[in-house]
Amino acid sequence: MRHPELARALETAAADLGADAVEAKLERPAVLEHGDLATNLAMVLAGRLNRKPRDLAQNLIERLDLGSLDVESAEIAGPGFINFTLSRDYLRRRVRDIADANRDYGRADWGEGKAVNVEFVSANPTGPLHVGHGRGAALGDAIARLLEWTGHRVQREFYVNDAGAQIENLVESVHARCRQLSGQDAEVPEGGYHGEYVTELARELQNVHGERLDGPWGPEEQREVRDFVLERMQAEQRDDMRAFRVEFDEFRTESSVYGSGQIDATIADLDQRGLLYEREGARWLGTSSFGDDKDRVLVKSDGSYTYFLPDIAYHRDKALRGFNTAIDVWGADHHGYVPRMKAAIEALGLGTDFFEAVIVQLVRVERGGEEVKFSKRAGEFVTLRDLIDEVGTDVTRYFFLERGSQQQMVFDLDLAKERSEKNPVYKVQYAHARLRSVYRRGGIDPNKIEHDVDLTPIVEPAAFEMIKTLLDFPEVVEAAAQNREPHRVVAYLEELANQLNSWYHAGTRDESLRVLGQEPSVTAARLTLARAAEIVLRNGLEILGIEAPEQM
Repeated sequence: MRHPELARALETAAADLGADAVEAKLERPAVLEHGDLATNLAMVLAGRLNRKPRDLAQNLIERLDLGSLDVESAEIAGPGFINFTLSRDYLRRRVRDIADANRDYGRADWGEGKAVNVEFVSANPTGPLHVGHGRGAALGDAIARLLEWTGHRVQREFYVNDAGAQIENLVESVHARCRQLSGQDAEVPEGGYHGEYVTELARELQNVHGERLDGPWGPEEQREVRDFVLERMQAEQRDDMRAFRVEFDEFRTESSVYGSGQIDATIADLDQRGLLYEREGARWLGTSSFGDDKDRVLVKSDGSYTYFLPDIAYHRDKALRGFNTAIDVWGADHHGYVPRMKAAIEALGLGTDFFEAVIVQLVRVERGGEEVKFSKRAGEFVTLRDLIDEVGTDVTRYFFLERGSQQQMVFDLDLAKERSEKNPVYKVQYAHARLRSVYRRGGIDPNKIEHDVDLTPIVEPAAFEMIKTLLDFPEVVEAAAQNREPHRVVAYLEELANQLNSWYHAGTRDESLRVLGQEPSVTAARLTLARAAEIVLRNGLEILGIEAPEQM
C-alpha cells in the first residue's frame, strides 16, 4: 500500500537529521496489530548517523505532522521500526480513488514506452503443443500483459524452428505412414514421430494428392510435403494458442534467419570486434571473456553452422528491430544455455540488460493421484488441447500461473474440475461473480454507481482489511512486472477473494452488514466498496488472461 506523502515526509525528516538522499520504504506489517504501514528507516540510518535506532525513530516521528498525513498514530516497535496507523477517513477516500480509476487502476507508466520483445512457446512444428508449451504460453502472455500494464510497448513473438533435422524426420515419418495407408511395408525411421497426428497428416496428403505420393519421393516431392506438413502443424499450433487466449504479433522462422543474410552480418560484426578466432579449422567465439564457462564454436570445420550461431543472429536482429529488452521464455532443458547466450549478447555490445531468460520447469499431469502420461492423438505426451478440452482455458491458465516458473508443478485434474472453493480459480472468479450478482439483485448498473458519496458508514474491521489489500494492487502489479512473476498476482487475488468472502458472508450472519436493504447512505457506501473490489478482481484476472464472469 503506497502513501507517497508519508514517504516524502520521512525523507525530509531524515534530511533534517543529516541524512540526505535516502529512500523511505513503507510496507504492510505482517502482524495486524502493528498498524497499517511500517518503516525500518531509523535502523537503516542508525549506522550512517551514529545514533541508536530507537532514538532516531523518535526524532523522525517528532518531525512529522501526523494529522496532515492522515496518520492516527506512530509507534516505535522492536529495535527501531516505526508502525503507522492511518486514519479510517484516509482509507475510505482511497476506495473512491479505486472506483474512479476503474480499468486504469493498477496501471502505471514507469515502462516509459520502452519496446520489449517477449518470445515464448517457440515449439518445433513437428507435433501438437504439449502441457509444457502451455505453461510457457501462459507465463509468456502474462508477462507481456504485466509489461503492457506498466507502460511498455510489447511484441509477442513465436520463433518457428523450421530448419533442423527434426523437420526432415517428420517428413520421413509422414512418408512411411502414406505408404502404410496404401498397403505397403514401411517403417517409421529411427528418431521419427509415431503419434496419431502423423497418420492424420498422411491421410490428408493422400486426400489432396491421391496416389502420387505413395511411392519414392524425389527432391520435388520432399519440398512439397515439407511445405504441406509445416503449414498444417503451424496452423494447428496457432489454433491451439487462440483457444488458449494467446495471440502473437510476430512469427519468425529459423529458415528466414538463414536466408536473410543475418548470419553473415553477425559473423562480420563479431569478427570486427576481434572476438572470433580459428582453431582446428573451426571458427570460435570467445564467450569465456563474457562469463561463459568456455568458448563456443560458431562455424564447424566443414563450414556448417552450429545451432548457436543462428540463435545469436536472431537475437541481434531483435536489437536491430529496435527492442530495448528481449525476454525469452525457455523450457527447463535450456537452463544451461542461458550463460552462453548472455555472453554472446554482451559480445555483440548489447549490454547485460538487453537479454533475459525465464526458465519454465516441467509439468506433471495427475488424475486420482496417478500420472497421466499419454495422449491418444500425440502418442507420447499430454497435449495442451487435451487439457483445454477437459478443464477449460481459464482453469488451465490459472493453474499454470499459480506457482513460480522455476517450481515444478503437478496439474491436478480432479482439483481443476472442482466447482467449489477448493479450486482456487473457482474461488476467485466466484468472488467477482458474487459482486455482480449484488448489482443484479438490486437492479443496479455498476457503471452508474456514485463514488462521491459519504463513506463513513464503512466501519467494520473486515472492510478495512479488504481496503488495505485493494490498495496493495498497484504495488503487486509493479513487483510482478519487474520480476517477471505473474504468480504474485495469483497469490494476491486469492488473498483478496478470501477477504471479500469474509466481508460478504458477515452479511449472511448479520443482516445489518449486508450491502443491500440498508439505509440509502449505508447501501451507497458499501456499493462503492463492492465496486472497488470488483474492479480489482477484474483487472487482476485480465492481467492473467482469465475471464471475470458475470455469474457462475
